[in-house]
Amino acid sequence: MPSFDTVLEPNLVELRNAVEQSNKEIGTRFDFKGSSAHIESVESGKDRSLQLLGDSDFQIGQVKDILLAKLTKRGVDVRFLDFSAKIEKMGGDKVRQTVPVKQGIDSDTAKKIQQLIKQSKMKVQAAIQGDSVRITGGKRDDLQAAIALLRKEVSDVPLAFNNFRD
Repeated sequence: MPSFDTVLEPNLVELRNAVEQSNKEIGTRFDFKGSSAHIESVESGKDRSLQLLGDSDFQIGQVKDILLAKLTKRGVDVRFLDFSAKIEKMGGDKVRQTVPVKQGIDSDTAKKIQQLIKQSKMKVQAAIQGDSVRITGGKRDDLQAAIALLRKEVSDVPLAFNNFRD
């Protein structure tokens, strides 16, 4: 039976390159001279996050703008980053913001995808498998219709479709 997996995984190489380019630009810009502004990539097991560091809230905003520009230029969807965390004060005049990188479909989104497939009355089934959702169906055309439906309806996360099998 034909099937594919719906996943949520960023291009980590391009993400790292965007962070390095952002740090390079921060180091050469005049308005960041003498400041401690930079971006750190933090990995702990499967969890990844970026730490935006600076001297003020305004500077963190500028670092964020530079990072978003570099990510867009490199073709990395900015919806992989979650900027909802508050800016926290560190020792001295320093501030930081931790930005988690989304990887893997969380259970709420997986259930939403499963419900969408079920309600569409298509001849496909959705099964949650860890941090991905496997969609199986009788015909390739049904699977392509399911992909089109998911792209249209689930716009808050950048879904990718892989392991397409006949």
